[in-house]
Amino acid sequence: MTDYMTVEDTTPQSRTGAIKLHGPEGFAGMRKAGRLAAEILDSLVPHVVPGVTTGALDDMVRQQAFAAGAVPATLGYRGFTHSCCTSINHVVCHGIPGDKKLSEGDIVNIDVTVIVDGWHGDTSRMYLVGKTPIKANKLVQVTYECLMLGIEQAKPGNRMGDVAHAIQSHAEANRYSVVRDFCGHGLGQMFHDAPEVVHVGRPGTGPELRPGMFFTIEPMINIGKYACKMLDDGWTAVTRDRSLTAQFEHSIGITEDGCEIFTKSAAGLDMPPY
Repeated sequence: MTDYMTVEDTTPQSRTGAIKLHGPEGFAGMRKAGRLAAEILDSLVPHVVPGVTTGALDDMVRQQAFAAGAVPATLGYRGFTHSCCTSINHVVCHGIPGDKKLSEGDIVNIDVTVIVDGWHGDTSRMYLVGKTPIKANKLVQVTYECLMLGIEQAKPGNRMGDVAHAIQSHAEANRYSVVRDFCGHGLGQMFHDAPEVVHVGRPGTGPELRPGMFFTIEPMINIGKYACKMLDDGWTAVTRDRSLTAQFEHSIGITEDGCEIFTKSAAGLDMPPY
């Protein structure tokens, strides 16, 4: 049985396993955090080019977050020492920024979470590096479509399974697979919280969506099989068959009649080409 709890957004919160239902103050906080996260991803567009290092991109994320009075949520999180994740080609998620240079034809996911006044704005996008192969472009497009189809199902009275089924159906209709090992999550004043947001499932199953819920939807879609493996660094997940993979992520809040996307780009840069 799923537990829900209405929270006072001015009160410090903890993980209880229950799904938190937030009020107007929470929505205001998430809008501010989500807007900054989206603006940071917008600003990276002209810099994601052949020859740039992922470490340089990470520096840009950190500097912008600090300049805005925010903190990158990943900086120091469980020993992670960077301000974003940079996942290239067959890296599914949690790629570690460093000296790696982007090459012509790469696709890269950049995942940013900032903490603004205690609230978490969590979002990621795909970037195309120079001229990219047709198969990569299609994967990126379909992955974004999967995200948005899932978001269409995020409304009161539906269930998490409805979100997952929309994503899985579209991916598999295009002969892609959906990663099972990683999922979206609740967030707000906590970085990761209930509920888990899986991206494969059956309609009408899973927790009911209720107004005030905050969570991410972040499908990871592979050209090949869905199996992943973890590298020795303990963070980087890759496709086991080394096939291309893509991901998009938004943070959303369930409203009385649908949902609000907190991390939408005000500049219209939600999906490449930018």
